[in-house]
Amino acid sequence: MGELEVNYKEVPSVQELAKKKLVTIPSRYVRDDHDNSSIASNDRNNKEVPVIDMQRLVNSNDHDIMNLELNKLHFAAQHWGFFQLINHGVSSSVVEKMKHETQKFYDLPLEEKKKFERSPRDADGFGQLFVVSDEQKLDWADLFYLKTAPPHLRMPIFSKLYLSLR
Repeated sequence: MGELEVNYKEVPSVQELAKKKLVTIPSRYVRDDHDNSSIASNDRNNKEVPVIDMQRLVNSNDHDIMNLELNKLHFAAQHWGFFQLINHGVSSSVVEKMKHETQKFYDLPLEEKKKFERSPRDADGFGQLFVVSDEQKLDWADLFYLKTAPPHLRMPIFSKLYLSLR
């Protein structure tokens, strides 16, 4: 990703804000700017996270099946912003270990997580991305972003991680 030429503004950790047992979510985190009117009416009531089958995307000899899956992926990305990926070839034990190691990271005290704080010039690290103004609406989430592959794109912060998370 290299250098990000943006004015970086530091914001508090959402996890730390949540520990304060707030009565209301700070207005900076309340998103009223989302327009859901473009979602097809029959999909508005669907509360299921979109599920994308990787095998249908990459190994299907049937173009109709592949196109159907591509359309589902397009819809998920455009209207949900995320999806569940199945049949990706990563063993469930590896996925569970990654979830466990990630939870261990988020369970660290804030002072420890700040050792991995992202710099204003790079996306990698702990903290919000693309915060450019004090009025900007933010996601109610803390982020820990790392590029892991290819290895030459890894930032120095990667080597500072405890071995089991690397």
